Amino acid sequence: MKGHEQVQKLLTAVIDAAEDKKAHDLIALDLNGLSLVADYFVICSGNSDTQVLAISTEIRKTADKLGFTVRGVEGENTARWVLIDIGDVVVHVFHREEREYYNIEKIWSDAKVVELV
Repeated sequence: MKGHEQVQKLLTAVIDAAEDKKAHDLIALDLNGLSLVADYFVICSGNSDTQVLAISTEIRKTADKLGFTVRGVEGENTARWVLIDIGDVVVHVFHREEREYYNIEKIWSDAKVVELV
């Protein structure tokens, strides 16, 4: 676990990396007090398998560059739903169709939405 400022720095960097690869419907959920898994979920979409992989690759590179450990990556082999565990921030990069189907924002509807600037 890293300090609050470091987590905020990671969250901002992850959001910037996703935006750099033109992620769609980007949202960050504050899970503090709701989950022991992570402090934040970042959820976004890509319109193609290629874009989903580009977004997830950029996020992993960015986290690594900042010195954060990517604990696990799941789903890159199909590029339909890629989950990237960076400790306090967990990123979900969906193919557009999969995101509509799973609708994890609804599952975590108690979480506060982080204002993205």
